[in-house]
Amino acid sequence: MDTTIQVRQRGTITLPAEFRERYKIKSGDSFRLIDLNGIFVLTQMVPLVPELAREIERARLEAGLSTKDMLNALREQRKRYSAEKYGQSEK
Repeated sequence: MDTTIQVRQRGTITLPAEFRERYKIKSGDSFRLIDLNGIFVLTQMVPLVPELAREIERARLEAGLSTKDMLNALREQRKRYSAEKYGQSEK
């Protein structure tokens, strides 16, 4: 799609409604602007925390672990890490 946009007084641009609807862009969404020698590429920033949370939950379910099991395993791993890194066990 080819469209013309205009830079406003304070440097803002408005994305056409068709783009916002097609790509489900909402007010407050973040983008990265990449300058390729005068060719601007605008890419939507995807929040990583929700994506990582979904991946962790998927792995937990595949492993057949309860949340309690997973938290206990994380505590044990933290104890081992502290002992290796600092030469002491976690209290």
